[in-house]
Amino acid sequence: MPIPARSIPVVIPPPKVVYPVPERWQHTYVSIRGRNGEGEEIPLTGFRSGAWPAMVLQPGASGLDLPPFAVHMDESPNLDGSMVRGARASARPVLLPIFVYGIDRKTLRQFKAKLANALNPKFGYSVLTFIEQDGVPRRLNCYYTGGMEGSEGVGASGFTWISYGIQLTAADPWFYGDTEVAANWSFGTDQPFLADPFLPMTLLRGTTSTGALTIYNPGDIEAWPVWEITGPLKRFELTGPDGTSFGIPVQPGEVDAVPEGRTLTVDCRPGYKTVTDDEGKIYFPLLSANPSLWSVPPGISTANADLLAGSGTSTVKMTLFPRYSTY
Repeated sequence: MPIPARSIPVVIPPPKVVYPVPERWQHTYVSIRGRNGEGEEIPLTGFRSGAWPAMVLQPGASGLDLPPFAVHMDESPNLDGSMVRGARASARPVLLPIFVYGIDRKTLRQFKAKLANALNPKFGYSVLTFIEQDGVPRRLNCYYTGGMEGSEGVGASGFTWISYGIQLTAADPWFYGDTEVAANWSFGTDQPFLADPFLPMTLLRGTTSTGALTIYNPGDIEAWPVWEITGPLKRFELTGPDGTSFGIPVQPGEVDAVPEGRTLTVDCRPGYKTVTDDEGKIYFPLLSANPSLWSVPPGISTANADLLAGSGTSTVKMTLFPRYSTY
């Protein structure tokens, strides 16, 4: 006998829509400082009234995000397309539309002189600083190349104002912060690097020690470290994440490669590439064959250390400045 049944509709509630709430964010603070960053800081933003004399960054700035790249290719006569050999960031061109306004003619002339002295490349590079609401500055070193020649045409200037399109070139196209990332460790104790274990090894006096170095680079692009190695060390070799290395092998007579009390500085930065101690002695000829003063890629990477301590206590320090593609 059939059993009577009635259908019960199933009500599915509509999905709850979560709308994103925009975060309140203040406008970016921008300033320029000449004479290799040692001159007077000139604010270009951050004003609240329209009645003050000032130099103001207008809309239309360009060149402040990813720098231009040169991609190198080889062509084959028998194959379609090209073979990419590599890519490199080129010098970064920057354009800053700046409006200079004075309450009178005298004030305008003072502002023009101040800006000209800050931009003059004979006095060195100018430092562009960008600070967002989070308070973290990003700095770009630039050289003035044009745009402040001046024009007395209608719409370009007046008795108490003038408009410029300042053209700058950053030979180093990357932004830098003010935070230096550093790691220190001594023979016998290991220390953390950015709150992560840096060396899972203990270096003992007069014995060989090898181990992996976990390095964190918070930037957007590779960074070039500066090493400070304090003796005594009979030999050492530091191998980077890319497999290249540099170091000093055991010296004739088994003398210390880095004597006790001496600090060897290995500067891997482009334009420096020096290996000297605190007395000015050059150690570059003592390096192993085909040395590579390697860089640290962005993010977490692993390097390796192989060291033979001398008869005293030795220390090693690594510092680097992260680099960023934009502010």
